[in-house]
Amino acid sequence: QVQLVESGGGLVQAGGSLRLSCAASGRTFTGYAMGWFRQAPGKEREFVSSITWSRGSTYYADSVKDRFTVSRDNAKNTVYLQMNSLKPEDTAVYYCAARTWPTAQHADPRVYNYWGQGTQVTVSS
Repeated sequence: QVQLVESGGGLVQAGGSLRLSCAASGRTFTGYAMGWFRQAPGKEREFVSSITWSRGSTYYADSVKDRFTVSRDNAKNTVYLQMNSLKPEDTAVYYCAARTWPTAQHADPRVYNYWGQGTQVTVSS
């Protein structure tokens, strides 16, 4: 069983920054990539960013490109999402997810095997 635990959410003013963390653990965790998704009230879950464990290849949604940065620490099995220049429209519950196989469909939540419990990010105007 794989467990994903997010942390780092909170309340911040527009223009501020937050860093989310996602620690992966489990008896035989051999993930291929990690993704960040978010879901605002009344909206569908949407892709934010993803990173592969081995090469560190990164992908971003257009809405967060140049503001958010995803990174990973392989030794700690931890992925980070640095969020800068936050906007009220970034308000959502942020989830990290893990997938154990390669695919070009990195933005599709259905390809991820495991999910964290989510952490709330609220950006005030």
